[in-house]
Amino acid sequence: MGKFLNMEVHMHTNHFNSWYRSKWDRQMGQSQPVGGAEMTSRKPHLVANSILQREYPNTVVLRGSLNENKVALTFDDGPDIRFTPQVLNVLNKYKIKATFFLMGARAVEHSDIVRRMHAEGHVIGNHTYWHPNLTEGSLERVHWEVTSTEEVLAQIIEYRPRLFRAPYGALNREIVELMRQMGYSVILWNVDSLDWRQLGTTVISDIVLANTEPGSIVLMHDGGDWTMDLSGTVHSLHDIIPRIQQEGIEFVTIPELLNISKAK
Repeated sequence: MGKFLNMEVHMHTNHFNSWYRSKWDRQMGQSQPVGGAEMTSRKPHLVANSILQREYPNTVVLRGSLNENKVALTFDDGPDIRFTPQVLNVLNKYKIKATFFLMGARAVEHSDIVRRMHAEGHVIGNHTYWHPNLTEGSLERVHWEVTSTEEVLAQIIEYRPRLFRAPYGALNREIVELMRQMGYSVILWNVDSLDWRQLGTTVISDIVLANTEPGSIVLMHDGGDWTMDLSGTVHSLHDIIPRIQQEGIEFVTIPELLNISKAK
């Protein structure tokens, strides 16, 4: 199916930052520091994810093995009441499982959708609470974003997800080291569908099909801000799934692709 895309950083920040920043400011105005001065004193620059994967091979993942005919569909930024149920319906139609990286704030609002994901056999990962660019803040904030989401998800699905994905794929060494210490696997991707650009069905499908190969982790979205139209994502799945299956490739969850546990 052609060579894969290696998208180093997924920077569609304008869709989220202003609204979630204000939410964060209000929340932290009422919160206590969780990590002390050391956690708040450093703000390192962004590091390319391929470098981080080489430096932390047991923590940072960009893809699975080329030697197994398996790929993983992953969806970020949900649950979204408009698009997540539609995505789940399509996955159910084709009887495949996917991995959803959820925001804590949205999981609280739409816990019924989270329960549905879990009941239907999909795997759930942590995508922070408010979706900030973690490299722009302190490690205190990173810790709060991740642990707050972990607590929310544990109450809904009764396990603490091991899988973590940073918003925009924005990471640095300090964040990765913190995630390692917290027992997380940092899951990135090697195929970016670019659906966050609100592309049409055919364009999204063409991008994914041209760049997916055995072991690929495909990045898609089932949520966005309230101005985003992700119907192209939903409709593209009807083309992507059967055509990849025709190549003899199986759709699996991230834990199945990587042979790791879904829970901490």
